[in-house]
Amino acid sequence: MRTCSAEWLSRVVEGLLLADADPETPVGPDVVIDARQATPGSVFVALPGERVDGHDYTSQAADNGAAAVLVTRATNSGTTEIRVDDGVAALSALGRAVVADAHTGGLQVLAITGSSGKTSTKDILAQLLEAEAETVAPVGSFNNEIGVPLTATRVGPGTRYLVSEMGARGPGHIAWLCSLVEPDLSLVLNVGSAHLGEFGSVEAIARAKGEIVDTLPATGWAVLNRDDAHVAAMAQRTSAHLAWFTLDRELPRDGALLVRALDATADDLGRYRFTLVVETDAGTEQHPVALALIGRHQVANAAAAAAAAIAVGVAPAKVAATLNSLEHRSRWRMELRVRPDGAAVINDAYNANPDSMRAALAALSEIGAARRRSHPGARVLAVVGDMLELGDEAVTRHQQVGARAAEAGVDELLAIGEQAEHVVAAATAAGIIARSCTVEEASSLDLAPEDVVLVKASRGLALERVAAALLEAGADQAEDNPLNDRRSPATRDTAEEDR
Repeated sequence: MRTCSAEWLSRVVEGLLLADADPETPVGPDVVIDARQATPGSVFVALPGERVDGHDYTSQAADNGAAAVLVTRATNSGTTEIRVDDGVAALSALGRAVVADAHTGGLQVLAITGSSGKTSTKDILAQLLEAEAETVAPVGSFNNEIGVPLTATRVGPGTRYLVSEMGARGPGHIAWLCSLVEPDLSLVLNVGSAHLGEFGSVEAIARAKGEIVDTLPATGWAVLNRDDAHVAAMAQRTSAHLAWFTLDRELPRDGALLVRALDATADDLGRYRFTLVVETDAGTEQHPVALALIGRHQVANAAAAAAAAIAVGVAPAKVAATLNSLEHRSRWRMELRVRPDGAAVINDAYNANPDSMRAALAALSEIGAARRRSHPGARVLAVVGDMLELGDEAVTRHQQVGARAAEAGVDELLAIGEQAEHVVAAATAAGIIARSCTVEEASSLDLAPEDVVLVKASRGLALERVAAALLEAGADQAEDNPLNDRRSPATRDTAEEDR
């Protein structure tokens, strides 16, 4: 945010300056909720948590340079204290004020939602926009009532684009998040079965996700997945300009911006090449793209991000060039690392739901098939944990994981968590080796050279511990393995020529 006075800050958050605080004290530009991250001049928002209370750390924030703290009770921090009724509400008010001010200066807000792929697509879109102008985007999955406004406070005088990732825990949640940042462009990736336990049906999820397009201005953009019927139907909920993204060769443009990803093919590590086709009133452009990200689902994510970037004015050729040099930004999301002995570990342990599990197993299947062609003895393994928040669907959805693992050509499946027995039973019935195990047992899995293993579960199981343990033996040499280069082969060759 812009550096401002303590008086302005207290007014925006509807708070009260405590004790003998100087209302002219300059505060900003940083806003933090972790006292360890406080910087000189920053604002520390003291939030209560499940394990710790931010009010216990206001002095630490002050010691680290915080010029003001937002609190619900006095803490004698030694810096300017502003008392508010509710810390989350105060953070929301501050984020709303920062974005509203920046909007008058030309800021464009791009909001993203979907049942799966939000964070990966956000990371891609951020890189496409950064190549054009100053961009603020969340780190990781900051997509809730704290993450959205906290990210918004990072907008500064020079920021041209704000990318806002939005999750939904119930009806009205996305609408409320939109009220904070007022999107100029809304991107909907897909509607799947994540959070069925909270919404009750896929139709209810679609209604909630569609809130992201409801308040778009007529001058804004709705960027929608033409290959998902629930998402495509959202076009009827907005008067904004329309952009489609698709993997369909035959879809008519019908006056909309149309972005296609065609002729996708993968290398032996599941990294895809495709042709980016952009159709507008001005004509059609085609550009080759080679992604460093793994999995067929990343092709759709790249097409979605491309459509959004092009809608706000980034040239298609520049979009394609940036897609060819993408970095993997968010940890533990289809993160591929190759050990010195050649064994590959795919760390997708950040989160899991039925749709992302299906996509991950599909990617594993392709990588495994490619490896077996060059190394007939290569094994394909999967370590999977519980998918949380599925309610009454939990047993069925976990049985499907076991069955899909068999369909994906998995040789051995290890399952962790309360639903492990259902995963194992279905996998065994489908004819593959499967067993329940602990985190410690999975961490000691014996990988042979050229084996490939997927590690995936909901965040609550923290299975990144398993992936880290499997890689630890060769950590020192792994960085030197050329297969760990996150760029595509074509991009690596170009980079060498540039040097």
